[in-house]
Amino acid sequence: MSSLYAMQRANGDWFAVDDHGGFRVPLFNDNREAMRARAYNTEMLVFKPILLNESEVKTLAPGPGERVEFWLVDKGSTNMKRGRLMDHAQVALLVGNSN
Repeated sequence: MSSLYAMQRANGDWFAVDDHGGFRVPLFNDNREAMRARAYNTEMLVFKPILLNESEVKTLAPGPGERVEFWLVDKGSTNMKRGRLMDHAQVALLVGNSN
């Protein structure tokens, strides 16, 4: 995997889904996949795909007492329930290896 995209709003907020008191950040394999999911999920319309780099992954790190998970959405799926769970360390490793 050479790149990961997450959805960010113009004010810097990241798109995340409430997951029983924590947050789940959907990730996409490429810009086109992110835009396709955005078209089918109206809550994402004010967000745009951003290629993640190491500094952005650090900003997505959970703080003390927070739970942040990442969800790599299956390629070609507009249903964001299809994918695989990843933790912050896995995402940091993938993004670090791609740079």
